[in-house]
Amino acid sequence: MFVSSVTLRGRGLRLEPLAVDHEAGLREAAADGQLWNLRVTSVPEPENTRAYIETALQMRSEGHRFAFAVIDEASGRVLGSSSYHDILPAVKRVEIGYTWYARSVQRTHVNTTAKLLLMTHAFETLGCHVVGWRTDNFNFASQRAIERLGARKDGVIRGHALRRDGTIRDTVMYSMRAGEWPEAKAQLLYLLDRHPA
Repeated sequence: MFVSSVTLRGRGLRLEPLAVDHEAGLREAAADGQLWNLRVTSVPEPENTRAYIETALQMRSEGHRFAFAVIDEASGRVLGSSSYHDILPAVKRVEIGYTWYARSVQRTHVNTTAKLLLMTHAFETLGCHVVGWRTDNFNFASQRAIERLGARKDGVIRGHALRRDGTIRDTVMYSMRAGEWPEAKAQLLYLLDRHPA
């Protein structure tokens, strides 16, 4: 497997491979803000949390997605989830997505730290040439968060996917190449040092 089982740690967070044991914690994280009501995200409804995890594990076994639980090291609280997906070993490319966090930790250091850990592992351990992101054309918060990471907008794929409410979305695509990573990493570390929590 191009992406093998790994736990990533830094700045008070632990990203560990998503497992059925995380069901209760994920359910609580999603309930913090009733995130399943947002039409532009993939957050599971409480009764579908187990199925969400099982789907992620199936995708892991097929080599398409590797999901992580994002955990606060001090308390052990599950804060949300993020994944490598659309994993392409032949061209050394992964995308980072299926990302969501409890509302109480949104707009904190959590997303930047988790992305720093995932990007560092992708570029510096896996040797990726490109890391990508995609988001709903109406998920403006996600677009701003991706742009803050230093990713470049590649374009928009029109009529690309179904939303949870059955409408068809356009997908905004972003990427970062390995040569852009050192400067992006320096900027992310600078931002985290200025706003550590």
